[in-house]
Amino acid sequence: MPLIKTYEKEEATGELQEIYEEIIKLRGEVGNNAKLFSSSPELLRQQLEFIKYYANHETLSMPLLASIRVCVSNQERCSFCIDFNSALLINKAKWSIEDINTLKNEIYSKKLTKEENTLLKFVIDSVKNPHEVDENIINELKAQSWSDKDILDALNHGARMYATDILFNSFKIEDYEG
Repeated sequence: MPLIKTYEKEEATGELQEIYEEIIKLRGEVGNNAKLFSSSPELLRQQLEFIKYYANHETLSMPLLASIRVCVSNQERCSFCIDFNSALLINKAKWSIEDINTLKNEIYSKKLTKEENTLLKFVIDSVKNPHEVDENIINELKAQSWSDKDILDALNHGARMYATDILFNSFKIEDYEG
Protein backbone atom coordinates (compact mmCIF):
# COMPACT_ATOMS: atom_id res chain seq x y z
CA MET A 1 0.00 0.00 0.00
CA PRO A 2 1.23 3.49 -0.70
CA LEU A 3 2.30 5.56 2.28
CA ILE A 4 -0.26 8.28 1.51
CA LYS A 5 -3.99 8.01 0.93
CA THR A 6 -4.95 7.35 -2.66
CA TYR A 7 -8.48 7.24 -4.00
CA GLU A 8 -10.06 4.52 -6.05
CA LYS A 9 -12.44 5.59 -8.82
CA GLU A 10 -15.43 4.58 -6.66
CA GLU A 11 -14.26 6.99 -3.93
CA ALA A 12 -13.63 9.93 -6.25
CA THR A 13 -15.89 12.96 -6.07
CA GLY A 14 -15.93 16.45 -7.57
CA GLU A 15 -12.85 17.48 -9.51
CA LEU A 16 -11.09 14.16 -8.89
CA GLN A 17 -14.06 12.27 -10.32
CA GLU A 18 -14.02 14.48 -13.42
CA ILE A 19 -10.31 13.87 -13.96
CA TYR A 20 -10.73 10.12 -13.44
CA GLU A 21 -13.52 10.10 -16.04
CA GLU A 22 -11.21 11.86 -18.50
CA ILE A 23 -8.45 9.33 -17.78
CA ILE A 24 -10.86 6.44 -18.32
CA LYS A 25 -11.88 7.92 -21.70
CA LEU A 26 -8.22 8.14 -22.70
CA ARG A 27 -6.83 4.91 -21.25
CA GLY A 28 -9.78 2.73 -20.28
CA GLU A 29 -8.81 2.66 -16.60
CA VAL A 30 -7.29 4.71 -13.80
CA GLY A 31 -3.82 3.27 -13.20
CA ASN A 32 -1.92 3.33 -9.94
CA ASN A 33 0.32 6.02 -11.39
CA ALA A 34 -2.70 8.35 -11.61
CA LYS A 35 -4.04 7.25 -8.23
CA LEU A 36 -0.80 8.37 -6.59
CA PHE A 37 -1.74 11.97 -7.44
CA SER A 38 -5.37 11.54 -6.33
CA SER A 39 -4.96 13.34 -3.01
CA SER A 40 -4.06 16.46 -5.01
CA PRO A 41 -6.45 16.78 -7.97
CA GLU A 42 -4.62 19.87 -9.27
CA LEU A 43 -1.34 17.93 -9.50
CA LEU A 44 -3.19 15.08 -11.19
CA ARG A 45 -4.68 17.53 -13.71
CA GLN A 46 -1.20 18.94 -14.40
CA GLN A 47 0.17 15.41 -14.83
CA LEU A 48 -2.62 14.58 -17.26
CA GLU A 49 -1.94 17.73 -19.31
CA PHE A 50 1.77 16.86 -19.33
CA ILE A 51 0.98 13.37 -20.63
CA LYS A 52 -1.37 14.72 -23.31
CA TYR A 53 1.23 17.24 -24.48
CA TYR A 54 3.86 14.55 -25.02
CA ALA A 55 1.41 12.00 -26.45
CA ASN A 56 0.85 14.40 -29.33
CA HIS A 57 4.38 15.74 -29.66
CA GLU A 58 5.19 16.64 -33.25
CA THR A 59 8.86 15.57 -33.26
CA LEU A 60 9.60 13.41 -30.21
CA SER A 61 8.37 9.90 -30.98
CA MET A 62 6.57 7.64 -28.53
CA PRO A 63 9.46 5.13 -28.54
CA LEU A 64 11.97 7.91 -27.80
CA LEU A 65 9.87 9.33 -24.96
CA ALA A 66 9.22 5.87 -23.47
CA SER A 67 12.97 5.15 -23.77
CA ILE A 68 13.73 8.32 -21.84
CA ARG A 69 11.32 7.22 -19.12
CA VAL A 70 12.75 3.69 -18.97
CA CYS A 71 16.34 4.94 -18.72
CA VAL A 72 15.62 7.62 -16.10
CA SER A 73 13.54 5.18 -14.07
CA ASN A 74 16.23 2.52 -14.38
CA GLN A 75 18.73 4.93 -12.79
CA GLU A 76 16.27 5.67 -10.00
CA ARG A 77 15.26 2.03 -9.58
CA CYS A 78 11.56 2.82 -9.95
CA SER A 79 10.24 -0.64 -10.75
CA PHE A 80 6.70 0.53 -11.40
CA CYS A 81 7.85 3.05 -14.05
CA ILE A 82 10.38 0.69 -15.65
CA ASP A 83 7.75 -2.04 -15.99
CA PHE A 84 5.00 0.32 -17.19
CA ASN A 85 7.15 1.95 -19.89
CA SER A 86 8.81 -1.31 -20.93
CA ALA A 87 5.36 -2.80 -21.48
CA LEU A 88 4.45 0.23 -23.56
CA LEU A 89 7.50 -0.31 -25.78
CA ILE A 90 6.83 -4.03 -26.07
CA ASN A 91 3.10 -3.76 -26.73
CA LYS A 92 2.91 -0.56 -28.81
CA ALA A 93 6.32 -0.33 -30.50
CA LYS A 94 6.90 -4.10 -30.83
CA TRP A 95 10.20 -4.10 -28.93
CA SER A 96 11.54 -7.31 -27.41
CA ILE A 97 12.72 -7.90 -23.84
CA GLU A 98 16.26 -7.97 -25.27
CA ASP A 99 15.68 -4.53 -26.82
CA ILE A 100 14.60 -3.20 -23.40
CA ASN A 101 17.60 -4.76 -21.64
CA THR A 102 19.99 -3.24 -24.19
CA LEU A 103 18.32 0.14 -23.72
CA LYS A 104 18.68 -0.02 -19.94
CA ASN A 105 22.28 -1.24 -20.02
CA GLU A 106 23.64 0.85 -22.88
CA ILE A 107 21.29 3.87 -23.04
CA TYR A 108 21.08 3.08 -26.73
CA SER A 109 18.67 1.21 -28.97
CA LYS A 110 18.91 0.01 -32.55
CA LYS A 111 15.14 0.64 -32.62
CA LEU A 112 15.78 4.40 -32.39
CA THR A 113 17.42 6.57 -35.02
CA LYS A 114 20.97 7.84 -34.56
CA GLU A 115 19.54 11.27 -33.80
CA GLU A 116 17.08 9.89 -31.24
CA ASN A 117 19.89 7.96 -29.53
CA THR A 118 21.95 11.14 -29.32
CA LEU A 119 19.04 13.04 -27.75
CA LEU A 120 18.33 10.12 -25.39
CA LYS A 121 21.94 10.10 -24.20
CA PHE A 122 21.87 13.88 -23.72
CA VAL A 123 18.76 13.64 -21.55
CA ILE A 124 20.07 10.80 -19.39
CA ASP A 125 23.49 12.43 -18.98
CA SER A 126 21.85 15.77 -18.15
CA VAL A 127 19.55 14.29 -15.53
CA LYS A 128 22.60 12.70 -13.87
CA ASN A 129 25.05 15.57 -14.31
CA PRO A 130 23.38 18.81 -15.40
CA HIS A 131 26.53 20.84 -14.75
CA GLU A 132 28.35 18.84 -17.44
CA VAL A 133 26.14 20.17 -20.25
CA ASP A 134 28.02 22.61 -22.44
CA GLU A 135 27.68 24.42 -25.74
CA ASN A 136 29.37 21.59 -27.67
CA ILE A 137 26.74 19.09 -26.56
CA ILE A 138 23.89 21.40 -27.55
CA ASN A 139 25.57 22.19 -30.88
CA GLU A 140 25.87 18.46 -31.63
CA LEU A 141 22.12 18.07 -31.09
CA LYS A 142 21.38 21.07 -33.28
CA ALA A 143 23.67 19.66 -35.99
CA GLN A 144 21.39 16.62 -36.01
CA SER A 145 18.43 18.94 -36.67
CA TRP A 146 17.02 19.00 -33.15
CA SER A 147 15.48 22.38 -32.43
CA ASP A 148 15.81 24.25 -29.15
CA LYS A 149 12.18 23.27 -28.46
CA ASP A 150 12.95 19.58 -29.05
CA ILE A 151 15.98 19.70 -26.77
CA LEU A 152 14.09 21.53 -24.03
CA ASP A 153 11.03 19.30 -24.34
CA ALA A 154 13.13 16.13 -24.21
CA LEU A 155 15.09 17.22 -21.15
CA ASN A 156 11.92 18.47 -19.46
CA HIS A 157 10.42 15.03 -20.07
CA GLY A 158 13.41 13.31 -18.47
CA ALA A 159 13.57 15.73 -15.54
CA ARG A 160 9.85 15.33 -14.89
CA MET A 161 10.27 11.54 -15.00
CA TYR A 162 13.03 11.87 -12.42
CA ALA A 163 10.68 13.88 -10.17
CA THR A 164 7.90 11.34 -10.70
CA ASP A 165 10.25 8.48 -9.83
CA ILE A 166 11.07 10.23 -6.56
CA LEU A 167 7.35 10.45 -5.76
CA PHE A 168 6.67 6.82 -6.70
CA ASN A 169 9.68 5.54 -4.78
CA SER A 170 9.04 7.69 -1.71
CA PHE A 171 5.37 6.78 -1.45
CA LYS A 172 5.97 3.12 -2.42
CA ILE A 173 3.82 3.06 -5.54
CA GLU A 174 5.63 -0.06 -6.74
CA ASP A 175 4.17 -1.99 -3.80
CA TYR A 176 0.61 -0.92 -4.55
CA GLU A 177 -1.67 -3.56 -5.99
CA GLY A 178 -4.89 -1.76 -6.89
